[in-house]
This record gives sequence, C-alpha cells and structure tokens, in this order.
Amino acid sequence: MLFNTIEFSIFLPLVFLIYWFIVNQNLRLQNAFLLLSSYVFYGWWDYRFLSLIIFSSIVDYLIGNRLHRETVESKRKLLLFTSLAVNLGFLGFFKYYNFFIDSFVDAFTIFGGSLEPSRLNIVLPVGISFYTFQTLSYTIDIYRKNLEPSKNLVSFFSYVSFFPQLVAGPIERATNLLPQFYAKRVFNAQGAADGLRQILWGLFKKVVVADNCAAYVNEVFSNYSELSGSTLFLGAVFFAFQIYGDFSGYSDIAIGTSRLFGFNLKKNFAFPYFSRDISEFWRRWHISLSTWFRDYLYIPLGGSRVGMQKKIRNTFAIFIVSGFWHGANWTFIVWGVLNALYFLPLLLTGRNRTFTNNVAEGKLIPSLREIFQMLTTFSLVCIAWVFFRSKSVTESLEFINGIFSRSFFQAPELFAKPTFYITTFALFILLFVEWIQREKEHGLVLTYKLHFIWRWSIYLLLVSLIFSFPGTKQEFIYFQF
Repeated sequence: MLFNTIEFSIFLPLVFLIYWFIVNQNLRLQNAFLLLSSYVFYGWWDYRFLSLIIFSSIVDYLIGNRLHRETVESKRKLLLFTSLAVNLGFLGFFKYYNFFIDSFVDAFTIFGGSLEPSRLNIVLPVGISFYTFQTLSYTIDIYRKNLEPSKNLVSFFSYVSFFPQLVAGPIERATNLLPQFYAKRVFNAQGAADGLRQILWGLFKKVVVADNCAAYVNEVFSNYSELSGSTLFLGAVFFAFQIYGDFSGYSDIAIGTSRLFGFNLKKNFAFPYFSRDISEFWRRWHISLSTWFRDYLYIPLGGSRVGMQKKIRNTFAIFIVSGFWHGANWTFIVWGVLNALYFLPLLLTGRNRTFTNNVAEGKLIPSLREIFQMLTTFSLVCIAWVFFRSKSVTESLEFINGIFSRSFFQAPELFAKPTFYITTFALFILLFVEWIQREKEHGLVLTYKLHFIWRWSIYLLLVSLIFSFPGTKQEFIYFQF
C-alpha cells in the first residue's frame, strides 16, 4: 500500500479512528490492533511475504529472551550467530542470490570457462532490508547487554512491523521505539497537528518534486548516448532531487503518521543538500542507516580509535557495505567506493568533523565560501548518484563522460518541454522552504506566530500543488531495497 494512493487515504483515517476511539482504553488491545493494521498494510503488496516477517519476529523474540538468561559466553555467541544467520540468510537469498550467480559466471568466463547455472525468478519482499536491520539491532543490543528483552510478544511483533516505517524506514532501534509500545499513549493534538504538517510536506516532496523529476530522469538515463552534456548534467541534478524528494518524503510521511498514533521516530534527513563537505552530507542523509553502520560495523571494527590504516579500512568497509545494502549491482558498490574516496581527504587531514552545526546558523544568507562549499559537495554527490541510478558501471562512465564533453555548453534539450518549468518551480519552493527551515525538524514546522489565514494559505497552496501538478505516479525508490 503506497502512501500516495486512495487506498492509504482510506486506510489511515480508519485505523486512526478505531485506534483512538474504540481500542484506546486498553494498551494491549491498541498494540494488537496496530499489529493487525500493520500486517494488512504489508500484506496489501503480497500476503505471502507476511510469513517471512512473522518468522523473523518469532526467531528474534525467542533468541532475545534466551540471550538475556544465558551466562555462558560461547552459547551467547551461538545464539547471536543464529539470529544473524537467519536474518541475513533470508536477506541474502532474496536480494543477492542471482547477483552472486551472475558474478560467478562472469568471473568463470574470464578464464575461458562456460557455465549455465539456473537463475531463480525471485521476487524481493518489500522492505526486507529495513526490517532485517531493525530486528538485528534488537538481538545485538541484548547481546551487548544494552537492552532488556521484550516479554510481551504482541509489543515486540508490533515494533518489528510498525506500518508507518516498515517498508522504507527510518530504521528504528528497539532502544527507542520498543519502550513506546509499553507505555500508555495519550492523544496529543499539537503533536498530531505537527504530524499532519510533516505528512503534507512529505507528500509535496514525493508527488510534486520527485515524481515530476522522474519523468526527465527516466528519459535522460534511457537516451543518454543521444543527448548533450548539459542535458545529462540536468538529468543528474534532477535525479539528485528525485531521490531526495522520494526518500525524505517517505520518511516525513512515516514520521508524521507515527505522531498521529503517539509515537516518535528518529529524524532520518537533516537537509543534506546544504552540507559543506561529504562528511556532513553523510551525517544528514539517511541518518538511521548511517548510524546503524556506525554502531554495528564501524565501531566494532575499531572505529576512530585505531591507527590511520585501520581507519581507512573501516571507512571503506562501511561505505562498501552500505552500497551493497542498497542493491545487488556493481553500480552500488562503485557508488560506495566513490563516496569513501570523497571522504578520504577529510579523514587524512582530520577535518571530517569540521561542520557539525547548521550552515549560516542564525543567518538568512550564507557566505560566498559556504555557497562554494555547498555547490562543490552537491556536485560530487550528483556524480556519485549517476552510478546509483545507472544500470551498469559502463553506462555510468559513459554518462559522466558525456557530461564533460563539449556539448555541455549547448542549451539543454529539456528546456523545450513546458513541464520543465513547472518542475523547476517546484524545486525552487523546496529549496526556499527548506533553507528557511533548515534549523527545524522538518520543512513545515510552524513555530512562528503566523495568523491562521497565512498558515492555511500555506497548507492550501501545497495541497493545490499536489493535486494540480502531480507527476506520473512512481513507486518509492527505496522499496526496491
């Protein structure tokens, strides 16, 4: 069930009304109702994959409780390994089986051999990468004795399958989300109103920005060999905004929806395209994933407490694994390596923690130096996004080579399309609002004392844009991960 569909527009109010007006007197009943609603939401795509999420939930619930009681370290490690094997085994089979088969065949062919192994027609379960990491963090935290295991089966199952963030995050830690299922929830009108504003802003980013950008992106990447360098450049820029509007829009809707039910999820995006270097960008982009890799991979490898050689190794490890997490294609691995190379000069010079505040903090206009830093960082990110979007590494290199050709100075072919200007106007609104709001939790936080006429004028403007200029409906990009 997509957030931007008629089905969800019926599903959400219905669940909200039952949750607050029928089952609100009993916490266990509320949690059971959320669990049922989450399974309906997830099963809307393919009910067969509910068995996977239920099985993973059972395994980690049992292992978590056994881990807490077990005192023999060798047995505790075996239990943790079992959880890792089950969860990563499912993820590896459904997401990477054909990738490894194809890569093995290609490598074998290089040496003159010939293989014809059978590929499987495997359908990737929606959201498997997200809920797998969510359940893994639960068992790892119990193993580290940072978390008490859940003794309530329904609460734990609800935590794993909580529908607002089940399919594309944020990836929630049990230390943050699970205790919220234990506590009685009281309706907060102010929090719900802010949640609705965040949902509205997320829908604007998805429907008006991302889906309109997608039309140009699809055309440019499908015909890159026939287009000028300037058009390819615009295609890369539009994809940068497509993936941002798409993914951060999903996160906004997920976080806003959660607040309607009395839950607070972690912030997943912090206006990343206003970053002044690549390190700051990765502290602001997909925060729940980057911090997951930091806490469960980078720090266990030694983090920054080791010598420079191992720091470099650890940095490349998290970026390569991050790339591999995103998809079964060498383009994602190259994307990860390229970001690690971007990060390397900052690491070597000890400047990877230079920018921990907001750009132009307390000011309306950034300095020329800050503008240059933001444009440089954005340009590097756009080049990396080409690998992320392309079908192959060869196509990526040809695309980038086309950008840096003489035709870069020609007028882009996209200028001839009338809807190009509508999309550009939507990007202007996005950048203007988020620049003004860059020190807030999301783009539509209204802490100013605005008269209700001005506030409702903003809401109506966004709603009218959503209904007047929707692009061709696209699935959320991160559903494939």
